[in-house]
Amino acid sequence: MRGEYTYMKRMNLNGWKRLAFVLLVFPLVAEGAGAQERITLGECYEWAHANYPQIHRYGLIEQTEQYNLSNAAKGWLPQLSVNAKATYQSDVTKLPFDADKLSAIIPGIEIPTLSKDQYQVVAEVNQTIWDGGVIRSARRLTEAQATADREQLNSNLYALNDRVNQLYFGCLLQDELIRQNGLLQKELQLNIDRISAMMENGVANLSDRESMEVELLNARQKAIELKAARSAYGKMLAALIGRPDSGAFVLEVPSLPEAPSLSPVISRPELRALDAQSELLELQNKQLTAGLMPRIGAFFQGGYGRPGLNMLEDSFNPFYIAGVRLSWNMGKLYTLKNDRRKIATDRRAVEVERETFLFNTRLQLTQQNTEIRKMTELMKADDEIIRLRSSIKKAAEAKLANGVISVTDLIHEINSEDLARQAAATHRIQQLQSIYNHNVTFGLTQK
Repeated sequence: MRGEYTYMKRMNLNGWKRLAFVLLVFPLVAEGAGAQERITLGECYEWAHANYPQIHRYGLIEQTEQYNLSNAAKGWLPQLSVNAKATYQSDVTKLPFDADKLSAIIPGIEIPTLSKDQYQVVAEVNQTIWDGGVIRSARRLTEAQATADREQLNSNLYALNDRVNQLYFGCLLQDELIRQNGLLQKELQLNIDRISAMMENGVANLSDRESMEVELLNARQKAIELKAARSAYGKMLAALIGRPDSGAFVLEVPSLPEAPSLSPVISRPELRALDAQSELLELQNKQLTAGLMPRIGAFFQGGYGRPGLNMLEDSFNPFYIAGVRLSWNMGKLYTLKNDRRKIATDRRAVEVERETFLFNTRLQLTQQNTEIRKMTELMKADDEIIRLRSSIKKAAEAKLANGVISVTDLIHEINSEDLARQAAATHRIQQLQSIYNHNVTFGLTQK
């Protein structure tokens, strides 16, 4: 009786020690775990876009657009030009009179003779009054070009989502396999301890324990491989999203998204980029029409030269001319038909590209839907397979204790259960990845 009391007292003391140890250590563990940042798949999408070097093109596109718009607006400002010339000509304008005969008839009159060397400096200011819509068309074309460039950049950056999915779910899969490997090692260690106890009772031998220890070493080697793969995935993901240390954050397993409608509309940046290209071509067609219109402007010329506006005065004089000018360039009519045909050909090329993109995307969606259904069907049996494998393994452990089967048979059952758990974990992560890949292909990426 006293022995039992001493034993119970010792057990209580050990229990208090364990409780004290847990109370002291748990806050430290919790603090260490809390130090790791938890990040989501949506955040990785955003960070990958923000970290990609091509993101800086947005600012360059905007600057180019502002410069071109400013230049187009300056078309309404007065245009100044300065011309100067000095010439020598073989003959000059003369009056059809004989100077000697005319002087005899009218005494004192002199008929001037122009110099053959002539000089002139002219400054001209032109102010556009109506340009047929050329400047307005140029501004709209500039805006459309900037929109097309931005949409194309959006399309290029959207491809990062696929890369994020591959690395993110690759990390999650390795995490899950590492967790399963840890459970396997614990299972093997328990059986090593069980076999050691059996050896003390003379119902097992050293080779049985060594066989189990070999399996434990194999599991530890596998853990090294899994952790190396996880580190590689983590470092690539960290580099893609611009995070300094892949070990400083924990990836959250994304929730299973709600099933989209039966026929969701494909909403990809590539399609918006093609729409922007079509709009750009339409504006180019309108610009051709504006280029055919006449132009009306006011002008003012001021100059100094010999002769001035009075051709009969052979001396340097200032002069000016002001007026309204209409100009109409008919030369563009020669190439108008071919220019319009070229734009129509470019439009058709855009439509062909759109049809090709939709065709390939639908094929990809069909493949992804098949993959999702396959993983869903496989997952239906995973839990039952694990339950049966676990039951078979427990039965094998009992048989080993009774000497009915060998350690090799138990090892086979332990590995079979582990493979079943690994397959279930792989199917679960692959199903999630297939669904999120499907959403990316549809353009349903969650931010």
